[in-house]
Amino acid sequence: MALLIGYYIILNIYGFYLMGADKNKAKKGQWRIKENTLWLIGFIGGAIGLTIGMNAFRHKTKHQSFVVGLPVLMVIHLVLISYFLYKMS
Repeated sequence: MALLIGYYIILNIYGFYLMGADKNKAKKGQWRIKENTLWLIGFIGGAIGLTIGMNAFRHKTKHQSFVVGLPVLMVIHLVLISYFLYKMS
């Protein structure tokens, strides 16, 4: 159970970091993190961190797919985490 929790914590910190890093790169006109990479991190469990990062850094907020899709993924992951924690306890 600790491994599952650690997995989600690390992945969501990484997702938050990626959103901030991409925002900084966008401001500087540098090479950007691919949207597919952000989505991949979201699908494998980092949607919470990406969603928080999107709002904290005000990044990707004009992209409807991110504004709607990331919170939906976040809810799905919260339900999955709750289910697994319930079953493991």
